[in-house]
Amino acid sequence: MKGIILGGGNGSRLYPITSANNKLLTPIYDKPMIYYPLATLMQAGINEVMIITNSRDNDRFKMLLGDGSQLGMKITYGIQDVPRGIVDAFLIGADFIGEDGCALILGDNLFHGPSMPKLLSEATANAAKGLVTLFGIPVPDPERFGIVELDADNNALSIVEKPKEPKSNICVTGLYFYPHGVVEMAKKVTPSARGEYEITDLNNLYLELKNVKVNVMGEETLWLDAGTFASLLESSAIVKEHQDKGDYIAFIEEEAYKHGWISKEQLMKLGKSMEKNTYGQHLLSLD
Repeated sequence: MKGIILGGGNGSRLYPITSANNKLLTPIYDKPMIYYPLATLMQAGINEVMIITNSRDNDRFKMLLGDGSQLGMKITYGIQDVPRGIVDAFLIGADFIGEDGCALILGDNLFHGPSMPKLLSEATANAAKGLVTLFGIPVPDPERFGIVELDADNNALSIVEKPKEPKSNICVTGLYFYPHGVVEMAKKVTPSARGEYEITDLNNLYLELKNVKVNVMGEETLWLDAGTFASLLESSAIVKEHQDKGDYIAFIEEEAYKHGWISKEQLMKLGKSMEKNTYGQHLLSLD
């Protein structure tokens, strides 16, 4: 299973912050935003990841994460200078994906909660069976989101963007798991009226095959879209609140250690390099 983090575009919703800095390098409390989607993919057991960003900022991501070897991972990079929609990620990453299934996560989406390991494991297993898994969550204002209609077994029946008459209150979030063959399916998607390859169009192709499952996250799960000034501040406050209570979020070195991708010695070395702050101190405190 491969993973892609999509962080192309120019982050115009966060200007002037992103005028000289990529959105995914903007901090959410004590770590760069990209750590959160990366940690989610790692939590799913995915250690081969492509980060798609723009050519201006590509070297900055390489400076931050390199080739991933310090985490026991393989991290590669793709370029999307012009926003062409989420599905474009599969076209950019076609060679990287190869014959594997692929999980795609939007770079400004944060997921955290006690049920996430189980839900991510189920999504990976579904992909091996040829099924798509979307991650949904109840919202109070479904008219503002892409909404999925479900049957009693959480199979998707329809997906409608910003419906005037929603058939459910389950919003489709920015985390998607696809089986082998997603690149060929992505090539069937045609640009929308706004000139982008829409993720809903790809999902609707799979809906025609009746093989789209939805993992519905409960109230105990955090889902944050940190793409606006307010949500960026809110996300930092929420992460701080959780970590002050000992619930640490998106420590990628810890995640690598849990999966056995790095040794205790390597973990301690990484923690030692940051021992003057609470991030490094947490790593050094791990058993």
